[in-house]
Amino acid sequence: MDEIHIKIKALRQERNLTLKDLSEKTGLSLSFLSQIERGASSLSITSLKKISDALGIHINYFFLEETTQQQYVVRANEQHSFTTSSGSQVYTRLTGTFNNRKLEPLKVVLPPHMHEQHPFSHNGEEFYYVLKGEVIFYLNEEKFHLFEGDTIHYPSSLIHQWENPLSEESIVLSIVTPIIF
Repeated sequence: MDEIHIKIKALRQERNLTLKDLSEKTGLSLSFLSQIERGASSLSITSLKKISDALGIHINYFFLEETTQQQYVVRANEQHSFTTSSGSQVYTRLTGTFNNRKLEPLKVVLPPHMHEQHPFSHNGEEFYYVLKGEVIFYLNEEKFHLFEGDTIHYPSSLIHQWENPLSEESIVLSIVTPIIF
């Protein structure tokens, strides 16, 4: 748990947020957040939850330890689904387990008429393959309507969001960097 302050600072910087931005999103003071990132102050679970919500990740991220156990194959019955606090999409992690991995492969189910309300921009890159349905991607306000079998690959530094225009779920294969979940 000693590395939480390092993880917070790295995630904030990956998302191109200033301490002031994070302060506004969390309601926590700028000086308190600065102390947290320097490891000079302890952090309550309530404050950590506010920070994880503002950074768009699950609070469990901060408690995951680096693993030395390697697992290259993930069987269908071993895959676990989750949602984030900021969306209704259902994510299924498809990745193996080993140190220093760079990719985050996920299966994402977008519910009917889902429209992401807040666009994002961060370091890294993103690749999506539409397995089922249709998905509309907005990159710097340019609209790309993808259909089953279509792909899109872009730098995450573009302001981006997505939507499912259908009255049924759409499913995509997502491969992103850096690892965010």
